Amino acid sequence: MRRALVLLLVSLLALPALAVEPTEMLKDPALEARAREIGQALRCVVCQNQSIDDSAAEVARDMRRAVRERLSAGDSDAQVFDFMVARYGDYVLLKPPFKLGTLLLWLGAPLVLLVAATAIMLTALRRRATAPLPPLSDEERERLRSLLGR
Repeated sequence: MRRALVLLLVSLLALPALAVEPTEMLKDPALEARAREIGQALRCVVCQNQSIDDSAAEVARDMRRAVRERLSAGDSDAQVFDFMVARYGDYVLLKPPFKLGTLLLWLGAPLVLLVAATAIMLTALRRRATAPLPPLSDEERERLRSLLGR
């Protein structure tokens, strides 16, 4: 029981949500809450689909600092998002807008799935369409027996 409790405690301490360091946090709780909300909506540009709030990467730390600096300067949430998009592109948004520039982000995975399904279907159809080989003639059977040494 004690081991399980220690293991649970250690795993809780290792949560990526604790990536935001205490030194990064703003003194104003309302601003900090806004920063955390924005941080959950922004993607770390070096991590795989991880928000900047959850990432321990150096780039994510810099991005969190930039968000907090913008909020401390009086920017609205929309202005902070606009700043981050201008700096890193639409990819920085975990939910990017649907437009021509983000078409690949939205349709990339379904297109890969569609191409893979089509390739599998075509392969299956080709295998089914292949005519069965005709049976061996008596001459071919004799030659095969002689090759096999029977």
